[in-house]
Amino acid sequence: MTTAKPLMILIAGPYRSGTGDHPDLLAANLHRLEEAAWPIFRAGHVPMIGEWVALPVLRGAGADGVGDPIAQEVLYPTAQRLLQHCDAVLRLPGVSTGADQDVAIARERGVPVYYDIADVPGVAA
Repeated sequence: MTTAKPLMILIAGPYRSGTGDHPDLLAANLHRLEEAAWPIFRAGHVPMIGEWVALPVLRGAGADGVGDPIAQEVLYPTAQRLLQHCDAVLRLPGVSTGADQDVAIARERGVPVYYDIADVPGVAA
């Protein structure tokens, strides 16, 4: 099912939290975020994950990973900039300071925040 106007939906949840910045654990967290992308896309929307934008920017800045000091200048600010273009946020479960910040920004902007993929308009139950 599709909706009349596609929404750009930021998928927010744990990425670095609880990983100790271990590459395998980071990859597993990114995979969990990406699992929500297909149902959002299938519903006619544009899924967005901040790391899809931030990680290439971080590499371009010469960082050697998310633990690099420059990451603080890239990771959260990327999500903040993206949120100026997003129509909604899907907050996935789990402890995440960044995702909590995303939700706070969305609420300040009056942007809907969904806590269950089934609540996203057009997603089949």
